[in-house]
Amino acid sequence: VEYVDEIEFSALIDDHDSDRRLLKRVSIASGSWDVVVVPVDDTYDPSFPFIIFGSVMIFLIGMGVSFWMYSNMRRTVEIYRAKAQAEAERTIVTNLFPETVRERLVEGAKAKNELIRRRARRRKAKGSLNVSDHLTSEALFGSKPIADYYPAVTILCADLAGFTAWSSQREPSQVFSLLEVIYHDFDEVAKRRGIFKVETVGDAYVAAAGVPNYRDDHAVVIARFADNMLDHLHLLVNQLETTLGPDTGDLDIRIGIHSGPVTAGVLRGDKGRFQLFGDTMNMASRMESTAGAGNIQITAETAALLKVAGKGHWIVPRDGKVMVKGKGNLSTFWLKKHARAGSHVSSGGSLGSLDAQEWFPKEENAEKAKVERLVTWNVEQMCILVREIVARRDATRAAAAKGRKPARMPSLRKMSLDTASDSTETDVKLEDNVTPLEQVKDVIYLPPFDEAAFRSEVDAREVRIPSKVVGQLREFVTGIGSMYRANPFHNFEHASHVAMSVTKLLSRIVNPRQHNIEVSKTSPSAVTDVAASIHDHTFGITSDPLTHFAAYFSALIHDVDHPGVPNPVMMEEMPMVAENYKHKSVAEQNSVDLAWLLLRGDEYKEMCEFIFENADEMKRFRQLVINMVMATDVMDKELGALRKERWQKAFDEEYREFKSEDEDKNRKATIVIEHLIQASDVSHTMQHWHVYIRWNENLFMELYDAFR
Repeated sequence: VEYVDEIEFSALIDDHDSDRRLLKRVSIASGSWDVVVVPVDDTYDPSFPFIIFGSVMIFLIGMGVSFWMYSNMRRTVEIYRAKAQAEAERTIVTNLFPETVRERLVEGAKAKNELIRRRARRRKAKGSLNVSDHLTSEALFGSKPIADYYPAVTILCADLAGFTAWSSQREPSQVFSLLEVIYHDFDEVAKRRGIFKVETVGDAYVAAAGVPNYRDDHAVVIARFADNMLDHLHLLVNQLETTLGPDTGDLDIRIGIHSGPVTAGVLRGDKGRFQLFGDTMNMASRMESTAGAGNIQITAETAALLKVAGKGHWIVPRDGKVMVKGKGNLSTFWLKKHARAGSHVSSGGSLGSLDAQEWFPKEENAEKAKVERLVTWNVEQMCILVREIVARRDATRAAAAKGRKPARMPSLRKMSLDTASDSTETDVKLEDNVTPLEQVKDVIYLPPFDEAAFRSEVDAREVRIPSKVVGQLREFVTGIGSMYRANPFHNFEHASHVAMSVTKLLSRIVNPRQHNIEVSKTSPSAVTDVAASIHDHTFGITSDPLTHFAAYFSALIHDVDHPGVPNPVMMEEMPMVAENYKHKSVAEQNSVDLAWLLLRGDEYKEMCEFIFENADEMKRFRQLVINMVMATDVMDKELGALRKERWQKAFDEEYREFKSEDEDKNRKATIVIEHLIQASDVSHTMQHWHVYIRWNENLFMELYDAFR
C-alpha cells in the first residue's frame, strides 16, 4: 500500500479539480485505487460543545432566577394584601369595640385556641369529651366573660321622626344615602366630643358617655352632643332635599337621655359586638319615644347631674307627667335648644361657622328656601330625563349612519295639532278657539321598538347638557313654581310629590319575570330580546324617553295657578275663564295653557331646540301633556264616562273594539299613562299613615277655606 502523505491545505489550492478535491492514484496488490482527498478547514474549534453546554446552563440559571423573582413578587403582593386586609379588619374591630375590650378579645381568642388544643389531646387520649365542660363560659371560650359594671353613665337614644314615611317613597339607594350622610356627621361630632357610639339600628342612633372610659362630665357632654345633633340634622336635611326630593327637609329628630349605671360588654359568638344592658338603656329609649319631633327629653336623674354641674339653666320642666312603660307617670325635663353660646362643634368646617339664626331662618324665608330646594331637585330629575332623550336620539342617528333601517313612527297626522306646520321647525302653532280638552286623543301613538337604536345607545349619564340649557331649564322650573298659589294642598310641593310618584311608578312598569333576568351576563342578542319583550309587555311606555319626560312635565304643571277651589266654584268666581274653556275642566285647561305659553317663550328657545329635534316631537310631547293633565280631572262625570268607554274598548273582551294590533296596543298605552298621573295625583291616600294624615289635613284646610 502506498501511503499518501498529509497534504497542506495551501497545496490543495494549486492542485485540485473543479470540486476542490485532490485526486491520487494508489497501486494496491493487483490493481490501483483512486483516492479522493477532501480538504479540511483548519478553523474547526474543538471547544464548541463546551460553548453549547455553557449557553444551556446560563439559560437554565436565568429561568430559575426569573421563577424566583416571580414567586417573590407574588409573595410580596400576597403579604401586602394580607396587611391591607388586616388593617381593614383592625379598623372594623376598632369601630366596633373599645380599646380595652379589644385587648381582652385577643387574649380570649388565644385562650380559646389553647382550650381547643387541650380538648383535642384529651379526646384523643380518652376517646370522649365531658359534656359538663360546655356548661360554663370559660369552657366555651377559654376565658371569663367580657363584661364590666359602669356606675355613672349617660346614654342618648335618637330616632329620625318621619323617616318611615319618607323612606316608603324612596329607592333603597336614596335611603342609605340619607342615613350615611347623617350618621357620618354624628360620628364626627361624637369623636370630637369624646363620646362613644354604641350602635345604629335602622334610623335609631345610640351613644354614651362614661363608658368604656369613666368621665365626670358625662351628662354635660351628652347634653351638648344632643344639641349638636339637632342643629346639624336640620341643616343636613335641607341640603339633602335638593338631591333626595320633597319632604326631606321636613325630617326631624327626637332625642331621649337618661343617666345611671349600666352593664357593658361583648356577647361572644357569631357577630358579637359591644352592647349596653340595664334599666338605664331602657329609660333612655323611653325618653326618646315620648319626646316628640325636634325635642330633647331628659330624665330627672340627668337633670340633677346638670344642675350639680351648674347647667340648670339648660333645662326646663315638661308640663305634666309622662307615662313610661314599667315605670308609671314620671316627671321629665326638656333640654333647651341653643341654650349656651359656642356649643356648636363643626363636623366638616362649614357647620361650625354658622350661628343659630343662620341655621334656622325666619318663617318668611323658610318657605322661599324650601321652594328653591324643590326647584333644584326638579331640575336635576328633568336633566336625567333629557339625557335619556338625547341618548336615544343619538343612538337612532348612529344606527342610521351604519345603514340600519330605523323603526318608524306611525303617521303623526293622526295626532297632529296643526297639519300645516313645518316639520323642520320646533314651533307648534295652536288652532284658534280649540281648547286643550278638545285636543285630547283616544289613542297616542308611541314609537315601536328600535332594535338598531337600542344596540347603539350609550349610557345616558355620559350625555352632556350645555350649561345654557340647564340654566334655561332652571329658570323655567322657577317660573312654574312662582305660578303656583300658596294653597295648603294644590301647591308647588304637591306638584313635586306627584312628579316623584310618577317617576317611581314608571320605573316599576316592567314584566317581573323578565326583569329578574341577569341580562348583564347574557349575550347582546339576549339583552335585546329582553328589552323587546319588556317593550311589548309595557305597550312601549318604558322604551320612550319622551313619554317619561312628558309624564314628569305634566305632573309638575298640572295644578299651575290653581285657585284652591273646585272647578264648579271656579267657574262661578271666574266667569270669563270658564267661558274661554267652555265650562269644562277649567282649572286643568288653564294650567296647560299657562305652562305651554311659558315654555314657548323666546327665553327658552335653546332649551326647546335641545330637547325636541323637530316639530313632530314637540307635537307628540304636547299631545301627551294634554292627555295626562286633562286626566287629573276625575270629578267630571262626562269625562269619566268617556274614559270608562275607552277602557272597555281596550281591555273588556265583551266591548273590545279591535281595528289593528298597533292601534290596540297604543290605546292601552294611552290609558296606562293617564292612569299613572291620576294615581300619582292622589298617591298620598295610598302611602304611609304619616303622609296620608298630613296631605289630607292640607286638603281639608283648603276646602274649608274655599267653603268660607
